[in-house]
Amino acid sequence: MQKAKALVLFSGGLDSMLAVKLLQIQGIKAESICFTSNFFNCTKAKDAAEELGIKLKVVDISREMLEIVKNPLSGYGKHLNPCVDCHALMARRAGEFLQSGSTAPVAAGDYGANNIFATGEVLGQRPFSQTKDALARVEKFAGVEILRPLSAKKLPETEYEKQGLVDRGRMLNIIGRSRERQMELAEKYKLKNYSTPAGGCLLTDSEFSNRLLKMLDYWQDCGVNDVELLKYGRVFWLTLSTPKHAKGRQDANKSEKVLIVVGRHKEDNENLEKLARKGDVIMELKEIAGPLSLIRIKNYELRIKNNILKINVPEKLKMGELELGEEKSGENILRIAGLLTGYYAVKARKKKVNCQLRVKN
Repeated sequence: MQKAKALVLFSGGLDSMLAVKLLQIQGIKAESICFTSNFFNCTKAKDAAEELGIKLKVVDISREMLEIVKNPLSGYGKHLNPCVDCHALMARRAGEFLQSGSTAPVAAGDYGANNIFATGEVLGQRPFSQTKDALARVEKFAGVEILRPLSAKKLPETEYEKQGLVDRGRMLNIIGRSRERQMELAEKYKLKNYSTPAGGCLLTDSEFSNRLLKMLDYWQDCGVNDVELLKYGRVFWLTLSTPKHAKGRQDANKSEKVLIVVGRHKEDNENLEKLARKGDVIMELKEIAGPLSLIRIKNYELRIKNNILKINVPEKLKMGELELGEEKSGENILRIAGLLTGYYAVKARKKKVNCQLRVKN
């Protein structure tokens, strides 16, 4: 067998770790690549790569992923997860490194450098993205051939195998959703630092998907920073009736959607502070510890007449009485944000509080 190198699309999950291990036991030097976005990260991958003793390259594809979520060529899964297009994007981007790094990705049909591109995908494990047809579409869209060591014997023979870069006889024939075989192999190879199979992508989470779906409806031009806000706090949408002098407004009679995010704890507050952009309004209680709230409007800047807003916080806040779906003036938007900020600070209920306002410069 020819001496080969491999680049493995790596998540830190057990399947991707086993893909690396199956290549390593054949004497193939493996390196890994992991992608981050608004919806997934490489935290688990770092520990898993260290356990396997392999290099890990981390690449941010947030902007590309958001564009795919907005317009997936292959559609969505159960929620807003465009898994086929997502996997194709990762494979294509990984392929770009086969000619530029110590383990460079190979374009389909180019095997002179003895490079292999592999993933931990298992045939039939996921009904939307890991059928035979879906796996084939990923390769077609990505423009790179993919070796899937865990299911290789159930899939067409790759050029990697035909040319002797990898021994097909030592590949596996795992198929379906059961993970019994993988768990046996994890014990055999003494693998420990792998992530659980569920919860890796926020797009498969129904609550987050519903939040994002609403943002895509209200703000079609939303960007990476906008989407990131949805992860940190309680999310409310209001409608601002913008005046004729609204900044950037061509249609003076058109209303503008307003996003209010109220932090739930210290970590949320810190993240919202970091994500705040020029023109955002940040609101906090002046005397009582509580949430930080961020108010964002796309094409209009709220005019702050006074940086202190006095709010009578009720013991119970009935959301229906706020009429969040009705158009509001800028003053009413701030008042509602103050009510929400005060209400979610339990010690502020039934009190008159001062809300500190500041506009991000």
